[in-house]
Amino acid sequence: MADGRTSKIWRDGEFVNWEDATVHVMSHALHYGSSVFEGIRCYETPSGPAVFRLGDHMRRLHDSCRIYRMPLEHSVESLVQASVDTVAANELRHCYIRPVVMRTGEQMGVYGIGVPVETFIIAWKWGHYLGQDALENGVDVCVSSWRRAAPGTVPMMAKASGNYMQSQLTKMEARLNHYAEGIMLDNFGYVAEGSGENLFLVRDGVLYTSPLASAILGGITRDTVMTLARDLGHEVREMQMPREMLHLADELFFCGTAAEVTPLRSVDQIPVGSGTRGPVTRAIQEQYLGIAQGRVADRHGWLTMVPALSESSR
Repeated sequence: MADGRTSKIWRDGEFVNWEDATVHVMSHALHYGSSVFEGIRCYETPSGPAVFRLGDHMRRLHDSCRIYRMPLEHSVESLVQASVDTVAANELRHCYIRPVVMRTGEQMGVYGIGVPVETFIIAWKWGHYLGQDALENGVDVCVSSWRRAAPGTVPMMAKASGNYMQSQLTKMEARLNHYAEGIMLDNFGYVAEGSGENLFLVRDGVLYTSPLASAILGGITRDTVMTLARDLGHEVREMQMPREMLHLADELFFCGTAAEVTPLRSVDQIPVGSGTRGPVTRAIQEQYLGIAQGRVADRHGWLTMVPALSESSR
């Protein structure tokens, strides 16, 4: 279908047509931002389609619901199966998967307890988030004027839709100033993350990344990168990073389900290292995409196969 759309969306245990997966304009989520979601990729492998770290994503979805006191009637295991079924129902070899849990209903008022909660799983075709050549050539970014929320204001560990209002402002500011993306600082002025990606800094072979206390999302891809970096013999340090470290890095890269592993070639028009993708970034990219695409052994058990399509692909 055009624009990456597919035919079927999973809605609380049954498939509905794409055009029928609607909610009312009075839905709580629309007025008060009360929804949580995940972003997951399914890759085509030599053995058929495989979803990357599906169980970990669904566990985080449950965590987000718990933080916002949203009752989720579906277990992690049932959501994993529903995701696999959604990929198969749409006959997709590779795709992006978006589970979303939202308060719907038709009553007005900010109080969310007792408001109906619905769960959807959407799969569609989506390419490289930051552009076709970004994975190899890198992108130019700026430090945003917008900062992450202060501790005790909004729970940033939840992957909640409302948190992405500041991400929208960051992304729009960057793009209107001719950058691909923005880097946000935390409330104390330390480096946090991009508008929709975690950030890693490489200096002298050591990887640095911001801690959860810097109001970042605990990314599944972030955890993947940390694991792979250690597999490759690199030290990984989670620490508060002053802004100027961005200009002293040998390498910088974003990571996330959508962005995958994307190198940064400049920050505020100052080149990062040599201004090209560095060797550490390249090695982690090769491992990450190699495992996700079935070209490197899945030694950590990160892939969930889509059986119906895997069997037909042989």
